[in-house]
Amino acid sequence: MSTNIQPGLSGLLSATVLPADRTAAPIRLLALTTISVGSQPVGVAVAANGNAYVANTGSNDVTVINTATDTVLVPSIPVGTTPVGVAVALNGKAYVANSGSNDVTVIDTNSNTVLVPSISVGTTPVGVAVAPNGNAYVTNLSDFTVTVIDTATDTVIVPILTVGINPYGVAVAANGNAYVTNVSSNDVTVIDTATNNVIVPSIPVGNGPFDVAIAPNGNAYVTAVSSDNVTVINTTTNTVVGAPIPLPVSSGPTGVAVAPDGKAYVADYGSNDVTVIDTITNTIVCTPIPVGTNPFAVAVAPNGKIYVANQNSDDVSVIPPFPTLTSISPNQGPTTGGTPVTLLGTNLTGATVTIGGNPATGVNVNPGGTAIHAITPAGALGPATVTVTTDGGCASLVNGFTYVTPSHATSLTATPALAKLFPPHVYFPFLTATLKDLVTGLPLPGQTITFKTGTQVLGTALTDAQGTARLDETLTLTLILLNGGYTATFAGTANLLASSAHGDVIAP
Repeated sequence: MSTNIQPGLSGLLSATVLPADRTAAPIRLLALTTISVGSQPVGVAVAANGNAYVANTGSNDVTVINTATDTVLVPSIPVGTTPVGVAVALNGKAYVANSGSNDVTVIDTNSNTVLVPSISVGTTPVGVAVAPNGNAYVTNLSDFTVTVIDTATDTVIVPILTVGINPYGVAVAANGNAYVTNVSSNDVTVIDTATNNVIVPSIPVGNGPFDVAIAPNGNAYVTAVSSDNVTVINTTTNTVVGAPIPLPVSSGPTGVAVAPDGKAYVADYGSNDVTVIDTITNTIVCTPIPVGTNPFAVAVAPNGKIYVANQNSDDVSVIPPFPTLTSISPNQGPTTGGTPVTLLGTNLTGATVTIGGNPATGVNVNPGGTAIHAITPAGALGPATVTVTTDGGCASLVNGFTYVTPSHATSLTATPALAKLFPPHVYFPFLTATLKDLVTGLPLPGQTITFKTGTQVLGTALTDAQGTARLDETLTLTLILLNGGYTATFAGTANLLASSAHGDVIAP
């Protein structure tokens, strides 16, 4: 039976011959943690205890990873022939679909031992998912069916549910409906897991629908390996939401998983990276994250980390949780840069910072990954977007920082008050103070100067074209004499720094 699966997905299924010799994977310099596993990993699922189970289709086994330490806990648990999909039930048992031996192996995730070596299912089982009612749904690629297993008894309760052509991926929504991707009929079939009946035979999607995952908002995300896009299905109405989300040409999206924060992670088999989609806006965020060679399957651990099975580099890439950014303080500074700022958020470990597209300097992240201290770069006058980027993604505060005209230092000089005490006579009837810009060296007209002696405000005056402010002292001379002089103060503006000067009393 022909399956019409894309030949580019070498080694995927028993219906596609595994190559005897594989080209060595190119060396990729990755910042991500990489964990070596068995041969040709194509399936991954994470148990409630935090262990990740990786199905290695080339070595006929499952590798167990401790997601707390990102180390291999069990290198090899032998299963059936050519394992592909894996899923973990609420009772702690992992179900592995063996496409070459037409059966499912059951693993106890508490002891990491095989409980049931073989449960016979359909022809070429590849995908598996467990419903809230405890039943496991296994897609059988070559006979276009789904088999249902009772995970309490590990027995088949429904041998055949006919779906579309070449069913592969399967996921179960919170409402109990199972969504099955049919690779060669370009559609999704919906099964009611309460009755085990097909309720929607066909929802047309992209070309080569491969995997499916359910987001917290209830929508199903379906990857299309041939048309390089993701289709969104409303699981309440079982209708397509908007246009497909386009991915780069030849990206070849295969596996998909959605984190609790609503970020969908898509394994791009053809471009060796992972695309992140915001399921709230259904838009791609950040640039794709480089991983290993031919990433195939994706799973999210309880600790928020993302595990990507890379088929042809025989490893798993670990992507940190997606970062968040909540604030920056202060939120404005001069266009010349140099302002120390603090950014707050989560999952910021290893972050770089840009403001208005320019890199900040002196970036320092606290051990908890919740705060960043940095120095602003120079920027254009006006609002600028603040972005943090980590190995796990990026987060932005749109127009979160405002560049203002740089503040110049100022200098204020006060003329001494002159008086002749016997008999009293004021030589200069005005207090005068002159304000100058220390950056330009020019006088500053039109600025308010406050004159004060002791605690008494004598009055205010504006600087003239020469930067000089004058205040009549005729009526206040006695008070000035008692306090030994006066103070002239410039309070400063957004662009000019404050300054002050003291005027003495000279009595010749």
